[in-house]
Amino acid sequence: MKIVVETETHKPAVEKLVAGAFGPDRFAKTVYRLRDGVEADASLSLVAVEGGEVVGTLRFWPVEIDGQVPALLLGPLVAAPALQGRGIGAKLMHEGLARAAAQGHRIVVLVGDEPYYRRFGFTRALARRLELPGWVDPARFLARELASGALSGVTGLIGRPAGSTERNVGKAA
Repeated sequence: MKIVVETETHKPAVEKLVAGAFGPDRFAKTVYRLRDGVEADASLSLVAVEGGEVVGTLRFWPVEIDGQVPALLLGPLVAAPALQGRGIGAKLMHEGLARAAAQGHRIVVLVGDEPYYRRFGFTRALARRLELPGWVDPARFLARELASGALSGVTGLIGRPAGSTERNVGKAA
């Protein structure tokens, strides 16, 4: 299995994986609406390829905290259902986080299960002073520092980066 940067040729397979994992209701969720009008970071949009097939995907999206602190929103992370349990997601996470840190990113946030993401350094405690612009289960809103102390004193609302298409994110889940 190889992990490579996503290209246009991967997009249909990526969409199929994501749609299968999260279904059509995913677009109503806060994090999807937060991504609306924003391009994923192309250098951090990764796919796992095995035998010429896309078997996993991970994307990062630029966001800002309180309109001034840059951060990344991680997700979705998906492995092909038939191949789950083989470490595809973990390999994508390690590669993506290493690339993000190497590029100088300091903060990553996500919505997910802390028992799974804790092994990659994500915790609820680091996200307690941050907010999303819509409802999410607070126990699932997690953060990780890629640089020690990057979240020290940081509070506020996660939003789209300056210059992105602004749309009302609303309050629904």
